[in-house]
Amino acid sequence: MDYQKQNAETIDRWVNEGWEWGKPIDHATFAAAQKGTWSIQLTPTKAVPHEWFGELEGKKILGLASGGGQQMPVFTALGGICTVLDYSAAQIESERKVAAREGYSIQTVQADMTKPLPFADETFDLIFHPVSNCYVEQVKPIWRECFRVLRPGGVLLAGLDNGINYLFDGDDETKVVNSLPFNPLQNPEHRRQLDACDGGIQFSHTLDEQIGGQLEAGFRLTHLYEDTNGSGRLHELNIPSFLATRAVKP
Repeated sequence: MDYQKQNAETIDRWVNEGWEWGKPIDHATFAAAQKGTWSIQLTPTKAVPHEWFGELEGKKILGLASGGGQQMPVFTALGGICTVLDYSAAQIESERKVAAREGYSIQTVQADMTKPLPFADETFDLIFHPVSNCYVEQVKPIWRECFRVLRPGGVLLAGLDNGINYLFDGDDETKVVNSLPFNPLQNPEHRRQLDACDGGIQFSHTLDEQIGGQLEAGFRLTHLYEDTNGSGRLHELNIPSFLATRAVKP
C-alpha cells in the first residue's frame, strides 16, 4: 500500500479512537471566536500570536493538512473564507459537521498534499499548516506548491518537527537509539518501531528541509518560535522538539 494511503487510514482510525487533534471545537468555542476571543496552535502547546495572522475578515484561507474541525471554524468565525485540504476522510467529515452545526460554508478537499495542490496560482491569502509533514517523506515540493497558490504578500504559517523525537526509544525518551534521518521506507528498524507504537509512517526532517526549503521556494521568513512535546521526559527537561514559522511570499 502507498504510505500516504496507509497514513490516511491510520489517522481515520485515530480520530475514531478519540485522537487529540481530531476532536472538533464545540459551539461555545466558535461563539467566543465570533466575539473576538480565540486561540489557535501550530504546535503542541503554544498559541500562535494573533499578530502573525493579520486581519482575517474576507481573506481566503487554506488549511493544509488541517482538517478536524479545530482551526477552520475559528478562522470562519473571524470572517475568513476557508478551504481545507486533508487526506483523512474522518478529518474532512468533522469539518463538514462543524460547518453544518454552525451554519457556514467551507470548501473541503480530500487530497494528498504530496501531489500538486488542486488550486490555481495565487488563490489564497493565508496557508495554515500545523504539524503534519512529519508524515511526508519529501517536504520541499510542498513549500513550492504553497508558494505557488499564495498571492503576493500572502502568509504561510507552519508547524514543524525538528527531528529530535525520532532519536529516542519509545515513550521513555531516556536512550538515544536511532540515527537520523528517520525513514521507515529506507530503514526496516524504523518501520518496526513505528509499527510497535501504532505511529503510522513518519519521517524526520532537517532544518535545511523545513526552513531552508521555505526560503528556496521564495518565501521570506519573518518569525519563529520553538515548542515542546507538551508531555514526557523531553518536555519536562524543556527540550524543544517543534517550531512554528511565519513566512511571507514577496
